Amino acid sequence: MRGSGSATPELDAELLLAHALGWDRTRLFLERDTPVEGAAIRVFRDLVRRRTVLREPVAYLLGTRGFRHLDLAVDPRVLIPRPETELLVELAVAALPSGARVLDVGTGSGAIALALKDERPDLEVHAVDASAAALEVARANARRLRLDVAFAAADLLDGAPDGPWDAVVSNPPYVPDGDRATMMHDVVQHEPGDALFAGPDGLDVLRRLLPACAAAAVPWVAVEHGIGQRGAVVGLARGAGYPHADVHDDLAGIDRVVVARR
Repeated sequence: MRGSGSATPELDAELLLAHALGWDRTRLFLERDTPVEGAAIRVFRDLVRRRTVLREPVAYLLGTRGFRHLDLAVDPRVLIPRPETELLVELAVAALPSGARVLDVGTGSGAIALALKDERPDLEVHAVDASAAALEVARANARRLRLDVAFAAADLLDGAPDGPWDAVVSNPPYVPDGDRATMMHDVVQHEPGDALFAGPDGLDVLRRLLPACAAAAVPWVAVEHGIGQRGAVVGLARGAGYPHADVHDDLAGIDRVVVARR
């Protein structure tokens, strides 16, 4: 598995072997002396080939990714949810009043919207994405998890259901186009580029989103951003009409989310 370029080859191998056996990782450790044979060997070898040769992400090979308290189905139609994005959910769960109407912009797999509804059933949660394929994944996750989130096709707020909105949350594309050459192969080659890249400085989507939220009189907006972008995002929020813009760090201590308030 080291040939895959993964930072966690042993973990990858364990996850793929457990998947091939139809086990969880706990059973894999408890029954580590059990011989692997038959169909499981063939499945495991194919998964290893796809990981090491084709560099497919483990989450796509498994078909699932954990996010907060949920197991989400994921495939190449959607960005793989990252742990740092859980901060958006944490901040919204703590800040939003009972019964607030929340819009998740660029929902992808539905991770943020579904986690919000799971942890705050009182919220009225809607989610939009410009990708019809991504919305298919999000809706399927909502049905399987039995979470009442309404999904719609929209370009940011253009085409979104009518407001007013009490809050907008978003993990928008924010990677500068020039970073493609230095990013991991499995990300660039397999995850949807339109969910990752946003112009020369990575801020093209946020330049549209924050003014759109201000024009819609959204009082509370939380957006994820990349390393080194905090100052620019705070400036965009204030320039759009949000006098209060606070930066929040993720668990790694990296500034990750700007919350804009008015």
